[in-house]
Amino acid sequence: MLEQYVKKILSSRVYDVAVETPLQPARQLSERLGNQILLKREDLQPVYSFKVRGAYNKLAQLSAEELARGVVTASAGNHAQGLALAARELGIEATIVMPRTTPELKVQGVRARGGKAVLHGDAFPEALAHSLKLVEEKGYVYIHPYDDPHVIAGQGTVAMEILRQHQGPLDAVFVPVGGGGLISGIAAYIKYLRPQTKVIGVEPDDSNCLQQALAAGERVVLPQVGLFADGVAVAQIGLHNFEICRHYVDEVITVSTDEICAAIKDIYDDTRSITEPAGALGVAGIKKYVEREGVRGQTLVAIDSGANVNFDRLRHVAERAELGEKREAIIAVTIPEQPGSFKAFCEAIGKRQITEFNYRYHSEREAQIFVGVQTHPENDPRAALVENLRGQGFPVLDLTDNELAKLHIRHMVGGHSAQVDDEMVLRFEFPERPGALFNFLNKLGGRWNISMFHYRNHGAADGRVLAALQVPPEERHQVPAALEAIGYPYWDETENPAYKLFLG
Repeated sequence: MLEQYVKKILSSRVYDVAVETPLQPARQLSERLGNQILLKREDLQPVYSFKVRGAYNKLAQLSAEELARGVVTASAGNHAQGLALAARELGIEATIVMPRTTPELKVQGVRARGGKAVLHGDAFPEALAHSLKLVEEKGYVYIHPYDDPHVIAGQGTVAMEILRQHQGPLDAVFVPVGGGGLISGIAAYIKYLRPQTKVIGVEPDDSNCLQQALAAGERVVLPQVGLFADGVAVAQIGLHNFEICRHYVDEVITVSTDEICAAIKDIYDDTRSITEPAGALGVAGIKKYVEREGVRGQTLVAIDSGANVNFDRLRHVAERAELGEKREAIIAVTIPEQPGSFKAFCEAIGKRQITEFNYRYHSEREAQIFVGVQTHPENDPRAALVENLRGQGFPVLDLTDNELAKLHIRHMVGGHSAQVDDEMVLRFEFPERPGALFNFLNKLGGRWNISMFHYRNHGAADGRVLAALQVPPEERHQVPAALEAIGYPYWDETENPAYKLFLG
C-alpha cells in the first residue's frame, strides 16, 4: 500500500498551482524547548493552506469528459478555496456548497478565485447533502476534501518536500488532523522512506475523531465536535485515511483551546505570521510531547497548515494564550467584607501582577472576588499561588480550567439576584446567523422563564451563549428533550462552582 501511495505522491501534479513552502526554524521556540523546532509553512500557499495540493492533484487525474461536467464539493473552509483555485487554473467550473454560517472571508475567498459559492443549510451536513443532490441533478463530479487517494497523494507532497529540505536526522513530524488527508499522505511517504521517524497526529481534545478511532480499532462518529479549530472540526476520520493511519501513525496527541491559542502566539513570536487555530495544532502538540517525554536535542517538525482566520477571532486568541502558556491563573477568592480586606489580599499576592479583578458584595460578612494573576509555569506555577493564598487563610477556588468561568463569568461578575430561584444554567453554542436567537426562543416556547442571558461573539461561525431557565424541580426531566429539539450543542452548568459563587 505504501509503495503505491509513494508513486502517486512522486507523480502528483501539484506545482502548476501550489508552491514549495519553506521549512523554517522557530528559533525562540527551539531555545525554550531545548529541541530544534522546524515549521513547514503551508500557510504561505496561494490560498493560505495546504488544501490546494490535494484539490489540484485530484482534478488533474480527471478525464476530459469528467472535467467537462464540472466539479462540486461541500466545504466551509480551506478545501473550498483550494478547489476553486485549482478549477480556475484548469479552466473548469467549480461549485462550492457552503453552510450559511460560513464566515464572509471564506465565501469571498471562493468567489475571488472563480468558484461558484452556493450557501445552503446552517451546518456542514446540510451543505454536504445539497452538494450530493447537485451531483445527481447536474452530473457534477464530487471532489472529497480528504477521503480520496489522489487527494491524499497531493497532500503527501508536503512530506516529500520536508525530506528534501532536511537531510539530517528527523525525529518526529507533528500533523494537524481533521478528516485525515494531510496526515495519511505524510505518513505514507515518511514511513516508506524513513520508518524510524515518528508521525504524530494532533487534534483538539473536543474533536479527536482519529484518536478515538485508533483506540476503538475502527472508525467512530463523534456525537459533536468543537468549533474553535474549525479547520479540523470533523466527526469521523475518512475511510482511506484510516486505513493508512491505523498502521503508520505512531500516536495522536490532543490539546485544549488554551494550548492552541498559546501555539498561535508562539508561531507569531517566531515568524510574525498569524496562524489559524487548526494550523497551530502541530506546535501545540510538540510542546505537549516535549513536556511529557522530556526529550532534548531532537529535530521536530510542525506542519503550519493554514492561515485562514477571521481577524475578529484574534481577540479570543489573545485572551486565552496566556492561560495556554500557564502564565495566568483565574481564581475565585473569598475575603471578609470589611475595610482593609482588599489591601490584605494584595499583600498576600505579593509582587505578582493582577491582570483582572472583579468584586461583588455577597453578604455582610464576606465578599467574592474573581481575579486573574500572572504566573510562570516554572518559576511561579499557579499551584504555588493557590497554596500560598490558602496558607494565609484565604478560601480559593481555582477556575483556570473552568470553561464557563473563562467564556462568560469573567464578563458577568456581579449578577446575583435574590428574587430568582429554580434556575437551570445552560451553556450553548449558537450558529452566527440572523434568526438563531428567535429559533431558540421559538422552539423553547413560553414554557420556562429566561432569567439570565449572556452572549459573546468570537469572530467564528458560532457564538457562545449562557442562559438560565427557571424550571420547577418536577419539570426538570423535560428539559433535555426540549433542548435536543432545538438542535444546538449545550452543556448543563447548574452545578458549576463559578456560577454558584458569582451568579447563583
